[in-house]
This record gives sequence, structure tokens and C-alpha cells, in this order.
Amino acid sequence: MTSSCALNGRAAVVTGATRGIGRAVAEALTAAGALVCVTARDAAEVRRTAAELGGIGLAGDVAGPGHPEALTELALRAFGRLDIVVNNAATNRPYGPLMDTDPDAWREAFAVNVEAPLRLVRCAWRGWMREHGGAVVNVCTEGATHPGPNVGAYGTTKAALLHLTGQLAGELAPRVRVNSVSPGLVRTEMARFVWEPGEAEVAAGLPLGRIGEPQDVARAVVWLVSDAAEWVTGADLLVDGGTRVRAASTAVPYAVHQRLRGGPGV
Repeated sequence: MTSSCALNGRAAVVTGATRGIGRAVAEALTAAGALVCVTARDAAEVRRTAAELGGIGLAGDVAGPGHPEALTELALRAFGRLDIVVNNAATNRPYGPLMDTDPDAWREAFAVNVEAPLRLVRCAWRGWMREHGGAVVNVCTEGATHPGPNVGAYGTTKAALLHLTGQLAGELAPRVRVNSVSPGLVRTEMARFVWEPGEAEVAAGLPLGRIGEPQDVARAVVWLVSDAAEWVTGADLLVDGGTRVRAASTAVPYAVHQRLRGGPGV
């Protein structure tokens, strides 16, 4: 880790941190010198992850009553500071056409993907960042800016999170920098139904020739929260293997859309 990306002594909270992108982010922050507090729903996995990283953890639903407050209080009590917030926890439900979406599932998606990040940032701001500064990264998605088959609810919530990122960046400057990363298809459990049936076919449709790994996103997050990005706020960093520019580089059909039309099968 270069000195410009060193995070020695800084404290971070990472949501959805026991697997996939969140776990990779927590590991990368720890490797850069940060003290890390992890959260996810599964209490056993939270305990295991915290122990393996030498950090702390709190199990719970990011959208649950009192969870952001308890998470912030835990980090401040254990570390005495809270410099970094990474809002990674998300749901990709409800899945399917918007005309068939259950209203309660729609509201739950917004509660997890949009409201929970705002609540956690608000707690961190009031508890530490307003006086001492800090950095926030929201994990969005490459698909937040365009429609896709059966992912209308997910895409809409992430588009809202993308807008929220810019809004908070303006409101909380200059003390707090707020940015987002927008991954393309990454090898995570949530996206398994997209990449696993035929990874080679999916990868062939991308300019960089492979799907993403959680560590690809984690490296971007570490850069954004570090002093190396000290003049960057309100930005969205694409980490997508060239998904947005694929039409200019290959005639291979984009297999991801076909997989999305088929659905996760659950």
C-alpha cells in the first residue's frame, strides 16, 4: 500500500461486510492501516469477520430501527473516532417487471439501499465527522444510469443512491468527502445467477475480458477514502471492466442481459 493511500489510525464502518465486495473492502481498509467495524445480518459471520480482521462488529439489519445509531456508538466507543463510512449493504429485491412489484418489497428496497446509507452518514456526521472530517463511499452500480431487464427496482434505488451521493457531497463539504463506486458484474453471491452459468461467455462481452473480483472494487474504495483522493468529492468511479464502452470494442452479444431476463430462479 503506497503512503498516499495509508489509513493508519483511522476508523471505518463497512456495511454488508461479511462477504463479497463488503468483505473485500473491510480487508483492504484493514491492510491500509484502518480500524474496522463490520456489520451484516448474520451474527456468527459478523463475529468471525471481526475476529479475522482484528476489528469489531455488530450484527443487524442496516435498515432496522436504531441500528445506525448503535453502529456509530460502538465504533466511537471502541476506536474513539469514525473517519470512514462505506455503505455497501444492499438488496436486489424485488426482481421482475415493475408492474408486478409488491409495494412492500419496493419500500423495503428503498429502506435498505437508500434510506439506510443516509441514516448512517447522518449518525457519523453528528457523532464525529462534523467536527473532525471524514470520507464516505456509497457502493452503487454500473446499471444505475440505464434500464435493464427485471432490475427496475434495484436500478431505481441505486440511481437514487447515486443522486444522494452528490447531494451529500455538496452539503457536507468541505469537511466530509462523499463519493461512490459503481461496479459492473462482480463475482459475488448476489450476482452468481448472472455469471456462473457461463462465465466465459459473459467475460467475452467485456472489453477487459473478465468479470470483476471484489478486490477490484475494494482498491477503488481505499483510494477514494485516502488522502490520495483529497480533492475528489461528488464523484462516481466506474469499476466495470469496460461495460459502458463494450459496444465500441466488440460485436459479441452482452450475455448479462439474457441472464437477467432468466432471473435468479429463486
